[in-house]
Amino acid sequence: MPTPHDELSAFATALAARLPGTWTSTPPQVDDASCSLIVRVWDVGHINWAAGYDSMLHVLLDGPDRQQLCVFKRPVGRGGEFLVTPMHPTGFKPHHVESVDAPNGIVVPDNPLRAAADVTRRVLPRYEAALDAVRHHARIQPEPPYRRPAPEPAQTLTLIWYPDGVVGAPVKSVPKDAYDVLYICNFQYRTHEAAFALPASYSRAERANFLHATVRLLTAQGIGVNFRHATPVTPAVAAPHLLTATATPAAQRR
Repeated sequence: MPTPHDELSAFATALAARLPGTWTSTPPQVDDASCSLIVRVWDVGHINWAAGYDSMLHVLLDGPDRQQLCVFKRPVGRGGEFLVTPMHPTGFKPHHVESVDAPNGIVVPDNPLRAAADVTRRVLPRYEAALDAVRHHARIQPEPPYRRPAPEPAQTLTLIWYPDGVVGAPVKSVPKDAYDVLYICNFQYRTHEAAFALPASYSRAERANFLHATVRLLTAQGIGVNFRHATPVTPAVAAPHLLTATATPAAQRR
């Protein structure tokens, strides 16, 4: 009686001989933790699930234009059926592949002639189109679209949260190019404190809006913005909670 190893090998060899072009089959092998089928099959449906069912005995078919198919016995369901699925292309970077729809595999009968007809009609056209899309992405964007860091600002403003709720900065630490933005965003220049200050009498929502506008306008000018506390605080009472309240009627400004 033929073993599962022999049965799979004979089916895969017969299937390869009937596919268009030149296809060769490898000896049956079992995936392991370092080479799991579930991360190699190019399928997002039930075949992807089946590939992770257990340590699957499978055969790889290598074909034209670096195409590769995986053949393995259907782990559950009716007997006498195999799964045939494309494999992820090698030699490409993740961003070349991730935006391409998976070509997916199919269930085929254990008749190599019928199976080859199904694979030729239903799998190979999708697989070839997907590979073409991957190659196109590799041509137009060879390198990953990493987010680049911002250039280092020539000037920096550090805004300080003071214990009385005021947000401000000593005037000597404020770049002169930031003065107009601070005035526009309702900061006051207090000569007796030698500082720019956003009064605590504004509501939390108002201060959040003013600070957001301050950061947006200053960074657009190339001025970096930092926030510091005048005195250490615990996380539970840190000043960012001032930015989460809903709007309330404006209090009298001080």
